[in-house]
Amino acid sequence: MKVMLVGATGLVGGHVLRQLLDDPRCDAVVAPTRRPLDTTDAALLNPVVDFAQLPAEADWWAVDAVICALGTTIKQAGSKEAFARIDHDFPLAVAQRARARGAHAFALNSAMGADPGARIFYNQVKGRLEQDLRGLGYPSLTLVRPGLIGGERAERRTGEHLASVVLGVLGPVLPRAWRINPAETIAAALVEAALVPTPGVRIVGSADLVAR
Repeated sequence: MKVMLVGATGLVGGHVLRQLLDDPRCDAVVAPTRRPLDTTDAALLNPVVDFAQLPAEADWWAVDAVICALGTTIKQAGSKEAFARIDHDFPLAVAQRARARGAHAFALNSAMGADPGARIFYNQVKGRLEQDLRGLGYPSLTLVRPGLIGGERAERRTGEHLASVVLGVLGPVLPRAWRINPAETIAAALVEAALVPTPGVRIVGSADLVAR
């Protein structure tokens, strides 16, 4: 299979990239990024793009499946508007272009609590993206909804770090849905959804992403 990965420079996306390149079921990976990746591999195509002006006619849109791990925080984006562009508009544009070229499966790294009617803006944007993806007609759409993501980020998120310390201590006594979800476990769920697509819409919740 030929798989497109967006968000390859992030914590979860980095794990997805390594897992795809190591998986014999995946023949090629297309990973468009804003800056060149450090990774080189004969199976990897890494077009450098501006996500605000994606080339509509590029040949590399022709893939079997798409994994989206693109995302940021409102603080990192600088405003709610910028956050919505990165976490909603850019993934939706990728999904539309890949679907138009024949992609039949889409796997999204979303968030626990994603809901277009949510009072929290972050969850509202994630929910709007999920809703809009459902309307694109993908034969297989997997929405992975992790809670707190465990792993070392290139840019430290203070609140996330403090929460991970607390949940790391309390983890054994907490319900599974509240425990830390390791980035590599989330990545594995996304990779499996792309390489072995399930017909229809499938939701993978936080409780399904706890390290075993």
